[in-house]
Amino acid sequence: MGTPSIMLATHPGAARIAGDRDALVSCIEACMECAQACTACADACLAEDAVSDLVTCIATNLDCATLCRATSQILSRQEGTSAQVVKATIHACLAACTECAEHCEEHGEAMEHCRACAKVCRRCEETCRELLAAIG
Repeated sequence: MGTPSIMLATHPGAARIAGDRDALVSCIEACMECAQACTACADACLAEDAVSDLVTCIATNLDCATLCRATSQILSRQEGTSAQVVKATIHACLAACTECAEHCEEHGEAMEHCRACAKVCRRCEETCRELLAAIG
C-alpha cells in the first residue's frame, strides 16, 4: 500500500472526490510519477546536443509536470473540494499528458528518455480518464 492509499484510508472523509478509492489512488500515484518523469525528461532534453530542436518538448514537459503535481495535490485533499474544480483540473492534466506524450513520441525513436516519458504520460492519461468516469 503506497502513501496516497494509506493517507486516504486514514482520512475520516476519505474518497469524497470519487466513490472509487482505487481510481483516485491510481490517479494520484500516476500524476506524481508523471510529474517526476516529465521533470527528468526536460532535464535530459537540456543535455542533448540539439537542444534547440527540443524547446517545445521541454516546455511541454515542464507544463505537464506542473499540472500533474497540482492535480495530485488537489486530488489528495478531501475536505472542501469543489467537484467542478476537481474535474477541470483532471481535464487539464489529461490534456497536458496527451500533448506531452505526443511531443515525446516524436523524439522517442532517437531519445530513450522521451520514449520512457511518453509511456508514463500515457499511463497518467489513462488514470485521469478512469477517475473522470468514476466521478461521473
